[in-house]
Amino acid sequence: MSDTAEAPKPSVARYPLLSIGVGLAVSGFFLWWAMRGLNLPEVLALVTAAPKGPVVLCVVLSTLSFPLRTLRWRSLLRGADGGPLPLGPAWHGVAIAFMANNLLPLRAGEPIRGVVVSRLAGVSLPAAWASIAVERVFDSLTLAALLVAALLAGALPPEATFSGMSAGRLAGVIAVLGAAAFGAGAALLVWPAGMVRLVERLIPWPALALKLNSIVEGIREGVSALASPRRLATIIAWSLVIWGTGAVSFLVLFPAFGIGLGLAPALIMQSAIVFSIALPSSPGFVGVFEAAIVVSLGFYGIDRETALAYAVTYHATTFVPITLLGLISIVRTPMRWGEVREVPSR
Repeated sequence: MSDTAEAPKPSVARYPLLSIGVGLAVSGFFLWWAMRGLNLPEVLALVTAAPKGPVVLCVVLSTLSFPLRTLRWRSLLRGADGGPLPLGPAWHGVAIAFMANNLLPLRAGEPIRGVVVSRLAGVSLPAAWASIAVERVFDSLTLAALLVAALLAGALPPEATFSGMSAGRLAGVIAVLGAAAFGAGAALLVWPAGMVRLVERLIPWPALALKLNSIVEGIREGVSALASPRRLATIIAWSLVIWGTGAVSFLVLFPAFGIGLGLAPALIMQSAIVFSIALPSSPGFVGVFEAAIVVSLGFYGIDRETALAYAVTYHATTFVPITLLGLISIVRTPMRWGEVREVPSR
């Protein structure tokens, strides 16, 4: 990956206090919605009664996704010497970034990850940010493909409805949207220059078009790392492993709450969660995470108390390990908490 191209820094809110306020309001609303009308003592009883075995296995699998992301990133981003990104800096970048997403507002982890690996491994900061932009495209493509596959496999029960929409129609709409997202992401990877021209023609608002094209330019820089078919195949394989492991982490926790669902519903729920946490929210995605699970499990007739207990258990237990690992990485590297906290405002 070239170290000279000027890939843009991941966008940071122009008005941080307003953005933080909106995020807290969104989280508060969805947390209220997920909890409304429920017997909260019953929810707490379900959480405390959950058998430890499935919970531990769920946490292990969820946490495993972060080392897997580290290995994928090493395949995508070259080190300062042109070889694979050193394992230590790559891991510290991932751990600190996801810890920051849990503790800091404004999804601060993305810009922080680039800064950490640039400082620890000496790679170009634009190249680091560009590689993260390309990762996001691969994540979107992989999720879209898995979602469409789950829907084609009949993951939604026939009686499921959403806002009066039948399961068949809902599956069709989601499948079309997923296929469109897959096509757009693939075009972005294969034809970034053409996408810049397309955005300029289709978006009538210059400021928005400029913002979108700045993202495309970053991805164009990152795409240079995929010239090798072998590396491209490696990135695709790692992406499938990462999101497959994530889906299995949801699957293994189902029995702890008497939920008799399989892998396809877990894939549906995972996609719903990823979509929900793209909304403005509080640090750690509180509220939007729980609401996505309550809605997803509701399609399968799971009562809301059980669904919320499942969501709270998954979210709380998987929040802790990566947060601690990120804090450990700060202690073990030249990075300091104050420096990490300031990155989003630079």
